[in-house]
Amino acid sequence: MTDKFDLVVIGGGSGGVRAARLAAGYGAKVAVIEEYRVGGTCVIRGCVPKKLFVYASRFADMFDVAASFGWSVEAGFDWPTLVANKDKEIARLEAAYVAALEKPGAEVIRDRGILLDGNRVQLAASGRVLEAGTILIATGGHPFIPDIPGAELGFTSNEAFHLQQLPRSILIEGGGYIAAEFATIFAGLGVDTTIVYRGDCVLRGFDEDMRQGMSAGLQARGIRLIYATQVRSLRRSGSDILVSFSDEVEAPFGAVMFATGRRPNVEGYGLEAAGVDLTEDGFIAVDKYSRTSNPSIYAVGDVTGRSALTPVAIREGAAFAETVFNNNPTAVDHSLIGTAVFAEPEVASIGLTEAEAATHGDIDVYIARFRPMINTLSDRSERMVTKLITAAGGGRVMGCHVLGPGAAEIIQLVTVPMTMGATKADFDRAVAMHPTAAEELVTFRAPTHRYRGGVKL
Repeated sequence: MTDKFDLVVIGGGSGGVRAARLAAGYGAKVAVIEEYRVGGTCVIRGCVPKKLFVYASRFADMFDVAASFGWSVEAGFDWPTLVANKDKEIARLEAAYVAALEKPGAEVIRDRGILLDGNRVQLAASGRVLEAGTILIATGGHPFIPDIPGAELGFTSNEAFHLQQLPRSILIEGGGYIAAEFATIFAGLGVDTTIVYRGDCVLRGFDEDMRQGMSAGLQARGIRLIYATQVRSLRRSGSDILVSFSDEVEAPFGAVMFATGRRPNVEGYGLEAAGVDLTEDGFIAVDKYSRTSNPSIYAVGDVTGRSALTPVAIREGAAFAETVFNNNPTAVDHSLIGTAVFAEPEVASIGLTEAEAATHGDIDVYIARFRPMINTLSDRSERMVTKLITAAGGGRVMGCHVLGPGAAEIIQLVTVPMTMGATKADFDRAVAMHPTAAEELVTFRAPTHRYRGGVKL
C-alpha cells in the first residue's frame, strides 16, 4: 500500500514537529514518523527532565542558607517521587505535542521510517510505503558510549532519568554540558560524585573565566574533578563497578555514567540509497536552506551538526516550512546563538569568548565578581561572575558571559540587543534595576583589562 503526502518527516523531535505543524498549517498533507516518543530528546530525555532534576538538586543549597534567613528546615528526599512526577509531566508534554500535530491535520505514525529513494519512505514494522514530494530528516542524535571493556556496565543520560534508585557514588566521564549538569544533580541529591575528563578543565569552548568558575563551583559542592585522565575499562566487583583509569589507578564506584558527547542518528535510515551525503564528521550535509544532496530531501536539528540546541532545531524546522511550503526562502543565522549550562553554578553565554574576541582587533573586557545577594547573610563564599566583551572605546558588544544564579535568564535577554548590534554605549544608556545581578552589565565604567594590537594590557 502506498500513501501520498506532500511532506513526510522522519523524527518527531522539536525540529521535525515544528516543521510538520507549520507545513500542515500552510495546507500540506503531512505525516510524521516517530519510532520512540513524540517530543524528541529535549522533551523526553533531555532538556526538560534534566532541568526538573536540576531544580530538585538545588533545594539542598536553599536549605543550606535557610537558617541565615531565620528558617529551621528538616527535609528528606525521595527519588521515586521525583521520577514519578517527572514521568507524569513528560507524558503530559508528549500528549500536547501529538495534539499540536494532529490539530492542523498531520498524521502521526509510530514506526521507523527508512528511505527507499528521494520520494519514498518505508515503515520498518508495517511495511507501508509513503510517497512524498518532500522528505524531512529530523532524527536527532544519541549519546556516545566509548568502546572499552565493560562499557555495558555504565549508562548515559538516556538511562539516568529512569534509575530505580540513586547510587551511593557515581563517576561521570566527560567535561561538557551533560557532565556538569548531571554532576550537579547527583551531588545535590546526596550522591558522592566524581567527574573524570581527558581535558584540563570542564566546558571546553566556553570563556575561560566561565570554565574556571564552573570548576571551582563544582568542587565547592564536593564534586571531585579528575583531569587529563580517561576510563580504560569497567568490571563488576561485588555491588560496585571497578573502574580502571588511563593513569593506572583503579577505584570502585556505585555507578558510572558516560557523558562523552553525542553522535547523529544516521544509521539504518536508508540515506545512502536516497543519495544523501554526510560530512566528514558523519552528519547530514545541508545547505543554508537545510537541503541535502538529494534536492527533495531536507534535514534539520542535531543530525546536521550545525548547532545541537533545541531552539536552533525549532528555528531550522520553521525556516524549512517557510522555504518549501510558504514560498518564502528563509535561512537560519547560526552566527550568534546563546547557550546555557544548567549546573551549579549556572553558566550562560552568547557571542565570542575573550580569547576569540582578542583575535578580532582591539577590545575592552569588563568583569564583575561578587557574592550573590542570597548568600550574603550566610557564610557561603561562591562568587557570581558577569563579563562583557566589547570593541574598543565603547564599541559593539562582542560577547557576554554570566556565571551564577539566573545566568540563563540574563543571557536570554542580552541576546536581543546583541543580535541588533548593540554597543557598550547602548548598554550604558540603560538604567540599572537594583538590586539585581544583571545590573552589573549596564553599570560597568572602566574596563578590567584591554587588548591593543593583540596584547593584553
